[in-house]
Amino acid sequence: MEKFQKLTGIAAPMPLVNIDTDMIIPKIFLKTIKRSGLGVNLFDEMRYDRQGNEIPGFVLNQPQYRDAEILIAGDNFGCGSSREHAPWALKDFGIKSIISTSFADIFYSNCFKNGILPIVLPQEAVDVLMKDAEKGSNARMIVDLENQTVSTSEGETFSFELDSFKKHCLLEGLDDIGLSLEKAPAIDTYETKMAQERPWV
Repeated sequence: MEKFQKLTGIAAPMPLVNIDTDMIIPKIFLKTIKRSGLGVNLFDEMRYDRQGNEIPGFVLNQPQYRDAEILIAGDNFGCGSSREHAPWALKDFGIKSIISTSFADIFYSNCFKNGILPIVLPQEAVDVLMKDAEKGSNARMIVDLENQTVSTSEGETFSFELDSFKKHCLLEGLDDIGLSLEKAPAIDTYETKMAQERPWV
């Protein structure tokens, strides 16, 4: 998993509340077990009409937000079913951080396992960031994981809280497999010992 340290990027404003995982990636696209290729279907029912044409009014279809790496979202982002395809689709599109007043618990945890930083801030701070994001591609925000801050394009800074273990995993680029591999020497030692003590196993 790619290390996350400091991100400077375009932020897309998405003030809708209760965006569930089916809105993020509709169930019709859940057939794959690959983490790549889902970005084109991110927010599919909001991005495209029934003929497959882009809906110009949707924020991620607008030229200034096509390269957005940060999403400023409404309350309760990622609610609904616990599909890991949702963070897969967001990451594949290019979203590396999502800022909201709250997230569904399972979605929140899945983000960290897939290299996305979800940030919880008070409504007042999200309102400021949402307004800054509305400036388009000229407004680049800074998400600093090490110092746990988010800065607007004009330099206004907000601090956020984060579990130290989750922070460590993102900074080091460790998913569940990476965490296990960190213990490889201890695992090898244990397996060698067990092979000697229980050769019949």
